[in-house]
Amino acid sequence: MTPISLTETLAIQFRYTFNVVNATLEGIPEDDYFFAPDPGGNCLNWVLGHIVSSRNGMLAMLGREPVIDRDLEKRYRRGTPALTDREGSLDSPTLLEAFRRSQDVIISGLASLTPEALTEPAPFSPSNNPEETLGSLFAGLSFHESYHVGQLGILRRLTGADGVIK
Repeated sequence: MTPISLTETLAIQFRYTFNVVNATLEGIPEDDYFFAPDPGGNCLNWVLGHIVSSRNGMLAMLGREPVIDRDLEKRYRRGTPALTDREGSLDSPTLLEAFRRSQDVIISGLASLTPEALTEPAPFSPSNNPEETLGSLFAGLSFHESYHVGQLGILRRLTGADGVIK
């Protein structure tokens, strides 16, 4: 078997998370997007918005346009408080559309990265790693997205809907 590149591996991972998000959120009513586990858990709306916000950051690193205005997705950035009502949030169709539009742009953006570009210093490091490269940052962001996609699956079950991955 021929080894595949980091960008191909990342593309595979983002395709998996894309498919799982779409399956997980299929048929969920808008009201259920705002159910939050107690105490202190985030709701489906916030988690999906956070994934979109993260993808917007990836798009910027890839030199692509955001899928949603950066000011509109501020509510979903790391460290923002859990949503307790709909104020300041975007509706689920808007978030899902932005998520879906980001997919092909991220995949094509990853394909455009050279091995040399992947070794360049990252624009930031979530773990404050001074050695963070663009490649290691994208690997971490792929894990980050997978983590939150798992939360969507749990939140779906907590709303009373059947799980989609069995």
